Amino acid sequence: MEWTRATRYRPYAKWSARQLLSLQAQAANSPYQMRYHIRPQSGLLNDPNGFSYFNGCYHVFYQAFPFGPVHGMKSWFHLESPDLVHWDNRGLAIEPGPDPDSYDNAGAYSGSAMAIGNQLFLMYTGNHRTDDWVRIPYQCGAWMDADGRVTKWDHYLFKNPAQFSEHFRDPQILKHDGLYYCLLGAQKADDKTGHLDLWKSADLKEWEEVGIVDFGVANAGYMIECPNLVFVDGKAVLVFCPQGLDKQVAAYDNIYPNMYVVGDDFDFVHAKLVNPSPMKNLDDGFDVYASQCFNAPDGTAYAISWVGLPDSTYPTDTENWANCLSQVKELHLVNGHLLQQPVKAMTSLRRSAGEAQVANQTTIVPASNNQYELAVKIAANQQGSLQLAAGEGYHLDLNFDTAAGQLTIDRGPSGASVNADYGTTRQTMLPAGHELFLRVFVDHSLCEIFVNDGAHVFTLRFFAPDQATAIRMSTEGLDYQAHYWPLQQM
Repeated sequence: MEWTRATRYRPYAKWSARQLLSLQAQAANSPYQMRYHIRPQSGLLNDPNGFSYFNGCYHVFYQAFPFGPVHGMKSWFHLESPDLVHWDNRGLAIEPGPDPDSYDNAGAYSGSAMAIGNQLFLMYTGNHRTDDWVRIPYQCGAWMDADGRVTKWDHYLFKNPAQFSEHFRDPQILKHDGLYYCLLGAQKADDKTGHLDLWKSADLKEWEEVGIVDFGVANAGYMIECPNLVFVDGKAVLVFCPQGLDKQVAAYDNIYPNMYVVGDDFDFVHAKLVNPSPMKNLDDGFDVYASQCFNAPDGTAYAISWVGLPDSTYPTDTENWANCLSQVKELHLVNGHLLQQPVKAMTSLRRSAGEAQVANQTTIVPASNNQYELAVKIAANQQGSLQLAAGEGYHLDLNFDTAAGQLTIDRGPSGASVNADYGTTRQTMLPAGHELFLRVFVDHSLCEIFVNDGAHVFTLRFFAPDQATAIRMSTEGLDYQAHYWPLQQM
């Protein structure tokens, strides 16, 4: 299909049920499709939205274009879970307005959610386009009731003030000292620089700008997307996606990074992160962006990420579907560094009948189904490579040196090329002369590697051929222990 503007922004009602069913079947039958992660039923899955707790369940929405692997007329799809692992699909939640005057007539962009009373308040950016295709970013509201019915507000909340360009989006709804606040990503209209902007309201209806957020970064590129303020172990953590960030300001390899800054607190009155740390990469891998975080009612901080990148392509594009969401990660802070760990319920996916323990052998698993969890403890002063999805010249390499303290992930030999212009390796430094603990999750074309209890996380897509399923060490005589569990579907 030729993806013209007219095709990308064709109203949903003009796509036939037969077309949609065909796309859903193609995605479901793909050998690369994930089975225990949130994935698209068809077409494109994009940013996680509305990550929240309401009516006894966790909720997450994702931005989607269900008719192809491209960015077009976006909507929100809804899932809910009792445990952050087993997600039930509740279907389309926010559909773009069909009327040319609708505030979201060209798509429902990213946003957030908060339980208020007996309803869930959804706040999102309406992508409105005039007849001349000029964008007006309206910040919109909707209520979802306990039965999952969504009712959009018939008026917008506010739009970009004159100092900001049309790039003004991705609201995070917050509450502090009896007032509602909204944190947004923005671009200044005059110098085209990226910023965060804070607004406040007493009633969700009338909004007032507090001001541009001071979070200790003077040059954050030309746009900031997907801001999240979350409180982790008593500290304020700001998670965001700067576009066009100078690599002298912070090092990164992906086309756009997902960063975080830690502060002692957040000053809502003056829009200021108190005593901010330097920026750090949220994920050391290849494909994490648009992460969304929230504090559950008990205060625990969780994060979920889009595993995909803007302005990038993936091999499944030819199958008419793209991308997925990461597993949910529980967040903690140790000495100002963010730890990301699998939630406890991930262990409920283990098929205990198939578990295996291996030590000091070259072959760990001769043939997996590429749907598993692997825990590996490697002794200090070892050098080698843990190879996943191995076979007939293919392998996803985890190259380790526990003497020097170095871990390098190389997806170059794993199969079909993925955004190779940005490199095929990612690396992190670890404590030298110490043992290395890896907790690895593979879900067909998705790999998540938790290093040393979540001190580092590598998230990546890879596209190995069907026959590449072995797990092995590249070097004989290594001192390690491994535990392997096949995993059920969610």
